[in-house]
Amino acid sequence: MRRGWLLRSLLGALLLAGGLPATLASSRADVVQLQLDAPAFAPQKIAVTVYLPPGYTPAATRRYPVLYANDGQDMAAVGLQPTLARLYRDKAIAPLIVVAIRMLDDRASGYGLSDRAAARSVVGGSRIGPIGARAQDYSAWVATALVPYIDAHYRTRRSPRGRTVLGWSLGALNAFNLGWQYPDVFGRVGAFSPSFWLAADRSSAGAIQRTRLAQAMVGRGPRRAGLKFWFAVGTAEETADRDGDGINDTVDDVQDLLEGYRGADGFRLRGLKQLGYAIDLDFARHPSRRADATLFLLPGGVHNQASWKQMLPLFLRWAYGRR
Repeated sequence: MRRGWLLRSLLGALLLAGGLPATLASSRADVVQLQLDAPAFAPQKIAVTVYLPPGYTPAATRRYPVLYANDGQDMAAVGLQPTLARLYRDKAIAPLIVVAIRMLDDRASGYGLSDRAAARSVVGGSRIGPIGARAQDYSAWVATALVPYIDAHYRTRRSPRGRTVLGWSLGALNAFNLGWQYPDVFGRVGAFSPSFWLAADRSSAGAIQRTRLAQAMVGRGPRRAGLKFWFAVGTAEETADRDGDGINDTVDDVQDLLEGYRGADGFRLRGLKQLGYAIDLDFARHPSRRADATLFLLPGGVHNQASWKQMLPLFLRWAYGRR
């Protein structure tokens, strides 16, 4: 049966699904590696690894939720497979399919924010140059090409409630963008150490505070009905405090997106709370799924894969925990 399944997977991968040609790089019973065409990034192909849950067979009828993850090259470093195995063994989470998307050659170009309605990237500045110049192309490819391909080839739950998108750092910024711009595709967002510092104007600390792009995107609204968020930040990711409120910028930027921002000069930005989302700023004390948007602070956590590895099981329990 397994040999037949692999043959069918190979044949399926060589066919067109939703206009997305694919090449099967390698496959085994529970892990399939694909090279997928993305015309906007040609000649580069995008590498995708599909992790199938225990007991997945092509002849069955059961359908599974899907977790789409940016920075697929980091899955070993964040312990994806052993974490899933442990949670499955403990019967802590329901089975799921994980689709890990390896980062593009130019990570800073693809991972960013976009304006779906205007079909354009929303570019911000940084110390390393522009961020998100190709975010529209990448986000549209994930939502309108990759998702239909996965739905066509695997037994998935084909609704926003059945799809979650995850990322860390710039990948978390883009995961947030995918959820916010495509709530008809994704129902949940996981963002570890999100780069919500990205701003249109970096000329001064005050200018950054007023022109942060993700916060402005939320401030313009409207609320995305049904969309839920799980944010996680390490308390030791940095020491910078651009507004002098005693909270480091990484934590501050997420809290401002959640609760809104009001500057000393009276400048205001609405957050998720002002749009009507139920907010929980302390997931460690309230580990439930009742809030629409929740924040977990990892004590001593820093900006690296080791800290994201600690965040991962908590996120998976939030997203897929058995009731």
